[in-house]
Amino acid sequence: MSASTAAPFLGLAKRELQAISARAVTRAFAKNTVVITEGDHSDSVYIILSGRVKFYASDVHGKEIVLSEAGAGEYFGEMALDDGPRSASVMTLMPTRLSIVPREDFRDFLAQSPEFAFNLINKLIHRVRVLTENVKSLALMDVYGRVARMLLELATDRDGVLAIEAKPTQQDMANRVGASREMISKILKDLETGGYIRVESKRIVLAKTLPRGW
Repeated sequence: MSASTAAPFLGLAKRELQAISARAVTRAFAKNTVVITEGDHSDSVYIILSGRVKFYASDVHGKEIVLSEAGAGEYFGEMALDDGPRSASVMTLMPTRLSIVPREDFRDFLAQSPEFAFNLINKLIHRVRVLTENVKSLALMDVYGRVARMLLELATDRDGVLAIEAKPTQQDMANRVGASREMISKILKDLETGGYIRVESKRIVLAKTLPRGW
């Protein structure tokens, strides 16, 4: 990982980037490659140079729930600092390049870079907040409420149009909110019939404010 390539990443100065990448190995992964499996014991931290990954958990029957996603400039695997098993699986959503940093090197870097260590703490706090909101959503919201929340979280405003540009599949949505694909299909169809959304070939447009309940 050269400094010129990595300069925009992680908010680090050139010197810090050179320090963290000194012993890193860069690898390319094809789409839908499992990089980390929940429960594994591994000792590396991963920096996303390009592409995108999802974090998910699954049961013995293959039922899956998506916890979050991350893209270029972000990192994952820092939970390995406690020597415990991986808490979630990670899969690439598109061709992805990762810089893999051994745990001991990452620990040394943290010790020498208190500002980055503080940023890491903030990231972990944010992650706890997100997971807390997800637990509250699963426990307190009905399926429609979880779907509406997901649509609003995924949507971005482009020239006054609120839309989800990279349209997830109905199964992806089901995995995100802990529901069946059939239920997702019904809710989307009802919202489309009511004029609340437009489902296009590559995106979903939120045409007007989603109803509070369904």
